[in-house]
Amino acid sequence: MPKIAEELTALDVKRLAHPGGKRNVLLSVGGVTGLYLQITPKGGRSWVLRIKVGALRRDIGLGGFPTVTLSQARDKAREARAKIERGIDPVEERKATKAALVAAQRRGLTFADAVNRALAAKLDAYKNAKHRQQWENTLATYATPDLGKMLVQDITTQDVLRVLQPIWMDKTETAKRVRGRIEAVLSWATVAGHRTGDNPARWAGNLKELLPAPSKVAKDGNHPALTLDDAPRWFAALQTREGFGARALEFAALTATRSQEVRGALWDEIDLDNALWIIPAQRMKMDREHRVPLSARAVEMLRALPKLEGNPLVFPAARGGQLSDMTLSATMKRMHESDISEGGTGYLDRVSKRPAVPHGLRSTFRDWVSELTTYPGDMAEVALAHKISNSVEASYRRGDMIEKRRRMMGDWADFMGGNVNGGKVVRLG
Repeated sequence: MPKIAEELTALDVKRLAHPGGKRNVLLSVGGVTGLYLQITPKGGRSWVLRIKVGALRRDIGLGGFPTVTLSQARDKAREARAKIERGIDPVEERKATKAALVAAQRRGLTFADAVNRALAAKLDAYKNAKHRQQWENTLATYATPDLGKMLVQDITTQDVLRVLQPIWMDKTETAKRVRGRIEAVLSWATVAGHRTGDNPARWAGNLKELLPAPSKVAKDGNHPALTLDDAPRWFAALQTREGFGARALEFAALTATRSQEVRGALWDEIDLDNALWIIPAQRMKMDREHRVPLSARAVEMLRALPKLEGNPLVFPAARGGQLSDMTLSATMKRMHESDISEGGTGYLDRVSKRPAVPHGLRSTFRDWVSELTTYPGDMAEVALAHKISNSVEASYRRGDMIEKRRRMMGDWADFMGGNVNGGKVVRLG
């Protein structure tokens, strides 16, 4: 029968010392068979449980002394012995737990960080800097606000739907790109070991069952636009709203420019004294500089805006960065809902009967030129920065044509402000 070690007290353990020599020594403390206090020649102390596990003899570390007290060491030793009796190797169990923790930490990557790392791995494959910037911007605008702080392993199909549904009907092509780019980021995260399972942004057999096919949505027509009858009262309602989002939407309406051009507008691009906004080619869809003559109403609005120190943006977000496209869309959505709550009909597209969206303001401008004025259609196309023949565009880029466009934009501002009698505007019908 093996000799039972004397059960030492906490004070006894504290008094134990290394007997001398260059090797670590194991001193039995009793209470649990195989429990020792290991002491190094330099005085370091730790708990060890020496026990046979299967065919192997194990020295299982239980922590350092005095961080782990004598009582705690005995409890740990009893727990380890109980596991061994159940056929569990505590050492292998600890290794597996540590490996699982490391794997979980690797998977503990936010979507925003995954975007940056996926882009760093993939961006060299893109043709030019603008394409790379578009890739980043679409995710920053539409996906990161909802998914950015989420861990990639926690993102579900419903989370991806939350990003896509607000833009799927009105910005179908953009939504398609956003979906594909979310899928690419999550695919990278899976291969890199940061998530497991199916890709929640996958189309086939997944989102395809929850969203209408893009080809069918496209048949529904253009972006929902304000009707000409609704435009002045919508503009009047907009002017009662405060904040940079409302002012950016007002500026977009007065200039008939795209949302991204307005949201990225810089004070350095605008000459208030000459009432001219020059948008550089790199910020234009057609990669060509666009000159926008500003109406008196637009200049007045800009002069009234506060300029934030150190911020070059005309319409900064609350945290100083660029406004999101959703900010403008949300403003229009709230205006529509507010009009209905006050007994109105809202602001619906004449054909689709869907609520008007910011991009539809450009269609409203084009309808105004065609139906209520005698301005040439090509002049409107230049104002919208659409692609037209080189000879026509060259003529409108001359200084005198800029002034003709300035009169057109002034008449448009008057129309939105409720005055339909200025300039070349004519009443039809």
